[in-house]
Amino acid sequence: MSRSFDIWTMLAGVAFFLLAMNFIESTLRRLAGRRFKLFLKKQTDNKLKAIGGAAVVTGLLQSSSIVNLLVLSMVGAHVLQMENALALILGANLGTTLDSWIVAVAGFNYNIETIVLPVAAISGICMAFIKNDSKLFLWLKFLFGLAFLFIALGFIKSGMEGYVKQTDLSFFTHYPVIVFLLLGILLTTIIQSSSATIVLTLSALHTGAISLFAATAIVLGSEVGTTFKLFLASADGIAEKKRVALGNFIFNAVTVFTVFIFLRPVNALLTGVFQIKNQIIALVVFQTFVNLCSAILFFPFLKYLAKFLLKRYPEKAERSLYINKVPAVETEFALEALENETRHFINLFLYYCLDSFAIKNNRREHEASYRNFQDKSIGEKYDYIKQLHGELHIFYLKVQNAASDKIETERIDNLISAIRNIMYAAKNINDAQNDIRQFSNSSNDIKYNFYSLSAGKFQHFYNDVEILLNGNKDTRLFEKFSTLYYAVTTGYSLSLQVLYKEGITKHLSEIEITSLINFNREIYTAFKSALFGLKDYLLTSKEAAYFDTLPGFIR
Repeated sequence: MSRSFDIWTMLAGVAFFLLAMNFIESTLRRLAGRRFKLFLKKQTDNKLKAIGGAAVVTGLLQSSSIVNLLVLSMVGAHVLQMENALALILGANLGTTLDSWIVAVAGFNYNIETIVLPVAAISGICMAFIKNDSKLFLWLKFLFGLAFLFIALGFIKSGMEGYVKQTDLSFFTHYPVIVFLLLGILLTTIIQSSSATIVLTLSALHTGAISLFAATAIVLGSEVGTTFKLFLASADGIAEKKRVALGNFIFNAVTVFTVFIFLRPVNALLTGVFQIKNQIIALVVFQTFVNLCSAILFFPFLKYLAKFLLKRYPEKAERSLYINKVPAVETEFALEALENETRHFINLFLYYCLDSFAIKNNRREHEASYRNFQDKSIGEKYDYIKQLHGELHIFYLKVQNAASDKIETERIDNLISAIRNIMYAAKNINDAQNDIRQFSNSSNDIKYNFYSLSAGKFQHFYNDVEILLNGNKDTRLFEKFSTLYYAVTTGYSLSLQVLYKEGITKHLSEIEITSLINFNREIYTAFKSALFGLKDYLLTSKEAAYFDTLPGFIR
């Protein structure tokens, strides 16, 4: 066996291990539904329960990544307070050591391949004959991933053993211990899995490639490297998510720095005082010790750390341009700000529609309301609109409570009605995104042409609305709005007539016909909701009420 082959065997084992971890995590993410989330939520009554609960869930799910991402989601939804979220993170870090214990006990002390090969074979073959949306398929995928994980471990061990036999390892002893710490950080940062780094380290220790002292330094490095995954997951998130990621980094970095200073005495404690003869077990005990120390060290200071983090990453009111600058109790100014913010909200909806259909428009590129919007993905733009809608709703409630003038109250109600209907319209476009992607890339001319026709309708709608918005002091505004309303209502009937032509149905399957009809309804429902939002924003209450009495044109 050549030296290069041993290295490639080991690297292939790492690749298989990462693939197996991905299998397990993606499967458990789908299986870990409401029960696990509710369990985590219930454990936040106090910090000690939160640490214990997160450790248990992480141990059961075999992945701290899943639990950490769940914590980020709950923080983002404002379900968890910062202090309790930090406690859950501490527990997740402690629970992840169970992976190392399973690998150390089962992967190195027993010939587990006699068990995992049949499991991988049976579960893998059965998966080919079962629907991939069933619970049974998910459990088979989990078993396959778990078996594959130990098969990957076998590759890593054999590759490492072959490499060690042909390599003079004495020169490794001359490196300072900090090199191994940095190696652990680098490895974990690159492969984005502390578990894979631990398995590599255990394999190297098992074959005598490194000493226990060096191995403990690599494990310390992996504890720091694994924090970057949470930073990546929170990079584009709200401030609370970034604070949790920073808290996790502080936990691990401070603990690692403290333990690293006393690394040699800690090694002596494991091998001398505790007399752990098996170096594999000693390394896993060390990893557990590090995470236990982190929990003990930071538990009394979670309240103070939470206060410190709350001052980091201050929330920028970048979504709202006007309402964040005016106190709600100053109703006259607050109403003006709400007027301007409603127009901003309508503009964002229009931009979202144009971008959904990849329609270029040079006019908006220089508008202030588009600057914080333009570099986002379609999904992020919809989330942006939703977040601004929430801000507007909260501000509306404050202004409504402060307003006493009847005319002001009536206008405030009209504005929130406009905002609500524009949000409905954005929701319709969001629901149509899958069809937009499918039709815009379709090789079927009928579907692609219908997409192009819909894009053209949105371009015309945008142009017409721009005229209305820029002429809201026009005495003929009601007449112009009525013309647009009539154009949309007749457009819906005409589009249905096109879809029900015999020449169209001959070239489409039943599912394709249904998709086009549903897509057409989503588009025109968006138009209708947008029109109802616009009439509440642009017209007087009496003029707007006229359209409320008209029969619905979408049936």
